[in-house]
Amino acid sequence: MDKNSIIGFVLIGVIFFGFTWYQSDQYRKQREHQAQLDSIAAVEQMMLMAQQDSIAALTLKDSTVSAPVPAVPAGKFRDSLLNRSYSAEAEYVTLANDRLELVLSTRGAQPYSARLKDYVAYDSTDLYLVRPGNSDYNIAMFAGENINTRDLVFDVAETTDTSVVLRLPFHNGGYLEQKYILPADSYMVRNELSMVDMEDLIPSRVNSFDIDWNLIIPRLEKGYTNEKQYSKLNYYFSGEKKPEHLGKGGRNAEEQIVSKVKWFAFQQQFFSAIMTAGDEFLSADFGIRFYDEKDPQKNLMLCNAKVQSELKHGEGRVTVPFDFYFGPNHYRTLKDYDQRYEKIIPLGGSVIGLISRWVIIPTFNFLGKFIHNYGIIILLMTIFIKLIISPLTVKSYKSSAKMNVIRPEIDKLNEKYPKQEDALKKQQAMMDLYKRAGINPMGGCLPMLLQLPVLYAMFRFFPASIELRQQKFLWADDLSAYDSILDLPFNIPLYGDHVSLFALLMAVSMFIYSKMTSGQMSNDPNMAGMKFMSVWLMPIMMLFICNNLSSGLSYYYLLSNLITMFQTWFVRRFMVDEKKIHAQLAASAGKPLPKSKWQLRLEEAQRMQQQALKEQQKKRR
Repeated sequence: MDKNSIIGFVLIGVIFFGFTWYQSDQYRKQREHQAQLDSIAAVEQMMLMAQQDSIAALTLKDSTVSAPVPAVPAGKFRDSLLNRSYSAEAEYVTLANDRLELVLSTRGAQPYSARLKDYVAYDSTDLYLVRPGNSDYNIAMFAGENINTRDLVFDVAETTDTSVVLRLPFHNGGYLEQKYILPADSYMVRNELSMVDMEDLIPSRVNSFDIDWNLIIPRLEKGYTNEKQYSKLNYYFSGEKKPEHLGKGGRNAEEQIVSKVKWFAFQQQFFSAIMTAGDEFLSADFGIRFYDEKDPQKNLMLCNAKVQSELKHGEGRVTVPFDFYFGPNHYRTLKDYDQRYEKIIPLGGSVIGLISRWVIIPTFNFLGKFIHNYGIIILLMTIFIKLIISPLTVKSYKSSAKMNVIRPEIDKLNEKYPKQEDALKKQQAMMDLYKRAGINPMGGCLPMLLQLPVLYAMFRFFPASIELRQQKFLWADDLSAYDSILDLPFNIPLYGDHVSLFALLMAVSMFIYSKMTSGQMSNDPNMAGMKFMSVWLMPIMMLFICNNLSSGLSYYYLLSNLITMFQTWFVRRFMVDEKKIHAQLAASAGKPLPKSKWQLRLEEAQRMQQQALKEQQKKRR
């Protein structure tokens, strides 16, 4: 490595670590400021929740229980029945099937908690996507006077095994009705909001009503950084291929939408709360704010949506339908609802997503029917993918192996043409050498480039795959999160506060493979930087990147590297005949070769370069 290369790498290192330190300091300051804002917001939210419900529902197992509500002043509403509802005691009603337990509060006729029965949180406690009291759902409308349903207690009018009907009566005999229906074996809750005999209360000029939903999503996974990275707020416009999103990468965000929206989703890494309009929401304001890692309540994010819904007038009963989904981000489960919910799973763009949806996910699901150890499934899937792309990789390895055989000849050409102005001559001589040896110079690069979409598809699949969640393998207790063999008492910027063994082994395998193939590189001093990047820089970078990512991903890359090393050895040992290549070079020595279009273009470029040099020399004279 020459002096200029050394200086260049030193400067890159100084800039890299200087930028890392600056970013870490800025992040620390932003986190402290955000923690203050989060604390204020948490207090305000808890005060609001305390006004609505004062008893936790974790111990609620009966279909209906009562909770006291503080006394409130009378005369808030002109309607005496609304005043009665305002001062009434809240009750809780439970809807449940084999998958979901949904507790409804009669104060606001709203979801109070949602527990997913098939899953548990990382600490092995019940998985509450909606913790008791962490949801604030309100309908604001004008019905003779301004009302907000969060302030009013509905009557329990009807309960069955699959449905609950809650009603808010008015003095004229009409009532506002909220009906929740939970079918068997489903995460989807049907909600029917009905205005019954309220045509005299709601003026004809009132054509819409507002819905406010504020929901605190708790932390449910092992790694805060990874969970935050893959949590966001999504919203979907009818007819589009995929939804838009806010908060990607754990960033606080707000967005005002003035056009119609079909649905929106409060998405945690592996679970989502989705609300869908029967028709479409007329407009929407969305916001998402993430809590600090040290939040005492272990909250992940606060999501809020304020949407406007159309109010159609009519006599008797007017019903506006909605759907609520409280469930996992499982690709097939979401896709079966035919609402493009599955698009919230970050599987990549058009090409990458196509590979994930049509190759990786079907293969993963097929193997999962017969094998329950997901470490073995990843091994078999890695072998399967390697076999599929083996025609490309074998061709690449053969080309690389042949290049290694003629390495002495290439080094001679580098010594013969050391000057920069002889670059075209050297390139032409290289092309002649490749042709005499029967080597396609693109045969080693192009097949490897074609593998990159598969590698990136796996990079997107593993952190988003709920199938890997809490699946144990060897020393890893959760293949969807990082594995740790050593917890550090300090945090290393960009690396973390732990040591992932799978990430470490992956980096070591990458280093060994790079050492195996670095001998194929030219001894040209200009290639020294490339060798350094391949052998040292890339493994170190991948170690830092993968230390906090899914251990299943690091395990896959480790297996992929090991199989690649075996394939490389096998091709060199059994598929490349060095004697035959040397004999081919000796036989073609001194004989003219037909010139390809590429060689003709090189010769023309060389001629023009020589002519330009002669003209420059004449001008100097």
